[in-house]
Parts: sequence; structure tokens; C-alpha cells
Amino acid sequence: MFTIEHEFDSTCVTLVDEGDVHLQEDVIINSFEECITVEQYDPREDRMHKVTLSLTQMRDLIAATQLPEGVYRRADED
Repeated sequence: MFTIEHEFDSTCVTLVDEGDVHLQEDVIINSFEECITVEQYDPREDRMHKVTLSLTQMRDLIAATQLPEGVYRRADED
């Protein structure tokens, strides 16, 4: 399950891990004009972990989900 919320300066997507087996904490993805942040709570450390991706890194990640194993470089967009 996931939710999408539009905030003043970002779009927030929350991914909820549902199921009967070992579940992970929710993943929160915030999309800003200049970057993407990914956050997840770590109960062992009792804190949130945050990763910040540039928009280029996010585009590469999206492309990588559609490609086989290998090393790639995206062609510059005109």
C-alpha cells in the first residue's frame, strides 16, 4: 500500500510494507524541486535515516529498474 500527499513545497509518497511475514518500517519519499529524500525509521537505533538524491540520480534509479545487469551512462537530454 502507498499514499501520495501534495504539500506546499513537495510531494510526499509513503510506502507501507503489508503482509504476514517480517515487515519493514514505512518508507517516506519527499520530492522537492531540487532533490528527492528517502527516509525510514530504524527501531534498533530509534532514529530516522535519510538519503538525499539529486534529480539526476533519481532518473538513473528509475532507468536502472528497467535494465539488465551492467554499467550505463544516460545520454544527455537536449
